[in-house]
Amino acid sequence: MIQKTPITTRITLILVLILTGQWHIEAAVGMEAQEGGYIAGLTPNQRPANAPRIKTVQKDDYWYNKALAGIEPPYPWSLRFLEDQGNWYTPFNHPGMTGHYDIRNWHHHQ
Repeated sequence: MIQKTPITTRITLILVLILTGQWHIEAAVGMEAQEGGYIAGLTPNQRPANAPRIKTVQKDDYWYNKALAGIEPPYPWSLRFLEDQGNWYTPFNHPGMTGHYDIRNWHHHQ
């Protein structure tokens, strides 16, 4: 059951909320943006000029052995995409789910 409160208590509470909210708005209006800081997401279609760029991708034997773990030679033609794989995330190089979903036996411990 909801307890009924006197109208003066409700009005006081509403006034406090309004005045408190008004104070926050006035405080935010007085704030100014700082010069020179980078704010991410303002231009999502443009790469920042000073962002690092990957020029080469080093794929050694360890990388290929990990990427091809659990797959028996001869490797299928569909794995040729590994030649174009860059330094971005791909779930193909990381263990996935366990149990009967682990078709490459990455979680199998002997």
